[in-house]
Amino acid sequence: MAGAVCLTSGGQDSTTCLFWAKQRFDPILALAFDYGQRHRIELEAAQVVCDLAGIPLTVLPLMILRDLGGSALIGSSDTIQASGGRDGLPNTFVPGRNLLFLTVAAAFAYQREIHDLIIGACETDYSGYPDCREQTMCALETTLHLGMDYAVQIHTPLMHLTKAQTVFLAQDVGAMAALKYSHTCYEGCFPPCGMCPACQLRARGFTEAGVVDPLLQRAAAWRAERV
Repeated sequence: MAGAVCLTSGGQDSTTCLFWAKQRFDPILALAFDYGQRHRIELEAAQVVCDLAGIPLTVLPLMILRDLGGSALIGSSDTIQASGGRDGLPNTFVPGRNLLFLTVAAAFAYQREIHDLIIGACETDYSGYPDCREQTMCALETTLHLGMDYAVQIHTPLMHLTKAQTVFLAQDVGAMAALKYSHTCYEGCFPPCGMCPACQLRARGFTEAGVVDPLLQRAAAWRAERV
């Protein structure tokens, strides 16, 4: 198939999607955003993952999200909580993030005559973020098509997968070596804190899949070197 733009954050889901896309599209362009996120380690992980995949990465600034605030994940020292946001959402929800990301990605793709966008959104095993739902993705796809008079398809390979199933998919598409260098921890830690909601969700997925997380293997080796 023709090329695609894959959104990447350096995390487990976007890394899996990057390798999924690599099997289906050519060329692949990876796109990440610097939006004032709490930890720069995300962008560092995205670069390492893309280097391992042999896919060029473009990082674009989107500092309006930093200026708007409203999330513990943006330039904040707030304690990460599984609730605390509006209507019971986690306080890590960044309002409008995926909507803005995909709008910019569509414009980026338009300039390069690419019609396919890939994002690791999932509504099966997630934190309740409304911008990860299939209904949101379908509505946005229609809006982008109408707003640019340009056919855009948003692919969400993980939409109906549990975290365990995402681990199996990562194995199938050859993403496990890159997952060793991915970053999930909301606290921005390496080794990962293991306590935040993101760490716990990732751990549950690998446990249910019966697979050792390569990131934890890397962390164990790192600790052993310092003993």
